[in-house]
Amino acid sequence: MTDLMSKIISLCKRRGFIFQSSEIYGGFGSCYDFGPLGVEMKNNIKKAWWDEMTKNQNPPAGGIVGLDAAILMSPKVWEASGHLTAGFADELVECKECHKRFRLDELKMKKCPECGGQLTEPRKFNLMMKTHIGPVEDDAAFTYLRAETCQGIYVNFENILNTMRLKIPFGVAQIGKAFRNEITPGDFIYRTREFEQMEMQWFCHPKDAEKYFDYWQKERLNWYINLGIKKENLRIKEVPVKERPHYAKQALDLEYKFPFGWKEIEGIHNRGDWDLSNHSKYSGKDLKYEGYYPYIIETSGGADRSFLAFLCDAYQEILGGRTKTTKAVKEIEILLKLDKKIAPIKIAILPLVRNKPELVKKAKEVYQLLKPHFTCQYDELGSIGRRYRRVDEIGCPWAITIDFETLKDDTVTLRYRDTMKQERVKIKELIKIIKEKLNTQ
Repeated sequence: MTDLMSKIISLCKRRGFIFQSSEIYGGFGSCYDFGPLGVEMKNNIKKAWWDEMTKNQNPPAGGIVGLDAAILMSPKVWEASGHLTAGFADELVECKECHKRFRLDELKMKKCPECGGQLTEPRKFNLMMKTHIGPVEDDAAFTYLRAETCQGIYVNFENILNTMRLKIPFGVAQIGKAFRNEITPGDFIYRTREFEQMEMQWFCHPKDAEKYFDYWQKERLNWYINLGIKKENLRIKEVPVKERPHYAKQALDLEYKFPFGWKEIEGIHNRGDWDLSNHSKYSGKDLKYEGYYPYIIETSGGADRSFLAFLCDAYQEILGGRTKTTKAVKEIEILLKLDKKIAPIKIAILPLVRNKPELVKKAKEVYQLLKPHFTCQYDELGSIGRRYRRVDEIGCPWAITIDFETLKDDTVTLRYRDTMKQERVKIKELIKIIKEKLNTQ
């Protein structure tokens, strides 16, 4: 784990972004809970993605509708999709000495990276998580926790087509949990056994597939850039034929430069007619459209991986701090330069001092005024400089200070996180001004 990742993990725990699952019981490996700030930020990421897909997108033809499919489905779905075959399995090796297990594709040596012991021959390890339905645990009652959200879209293809009176091309968007029994989870929330996907499946005529494949890779790259990720920290990498998923005619990985290396945060795939033709075969239901099976262009991103990428890209350390009120000039100030759309808290409301009841009363009035419209945080503990630093550390774009001038003319100081610029604003105009700022690029 790099020094930067250790700092980010520490920030996440200290400020309520992410906690270890079941921590009071010693933790549960590779599972995490999103705390008060984490759930706000993750919801903001998901909303930004959902709005992009269902509201803001204007592809050459067709629109995008939404779906929320069940996590539990018939096990026949996973048979048809290929997840129960070797196509959805990692090669596993085990150390004969310490008995730790590793993915073969991640090993850089032929000996155990932990103890140097001899490794077993590789064997296939299926990643599906099995569970049972009902009171009796027999073979007739088992199913799987879904390994991906997209299969729920494919089995609902005809339902969506008919109820929404759609014509090819069109897309279906879905956000939801997925589960994979990873052999070697790690890198904090990057690779976990329970995660959340943001997937869009674009159904089109086979002859148009390449056009839409090119279109969606550009759109998805721009989405991350428009939400503040530096362009130099993103790249699109073509997946070699031998490494592609079994369904993919074309495959691209959209990668981010994490502190632990370049890693995929989203995949763009031309799935061909694999999914609809296979579900037709296994279900006996004809899923052709006007005599052909539509091709599917898939964009499959991870909400958790995107969360981590946004955190890493926004994290900055400033030696000596930015505020003149900071006495310890050798201290390091943390600035989380998150885009305003995904910042967990939009506005901090701060009375200048806490020992003046009239200032505290007025500050709480402003807090109650803004709370129905924005995600706000009220803070009166410590010096104003320290409080500015605390809200900078959680990525809050604006801070409002209530001072003695406020009591005279009903104006407050509006401070900008990135520039520390301040301006006086009438309390009655705050809602309008902040809404305008949130809606501008």
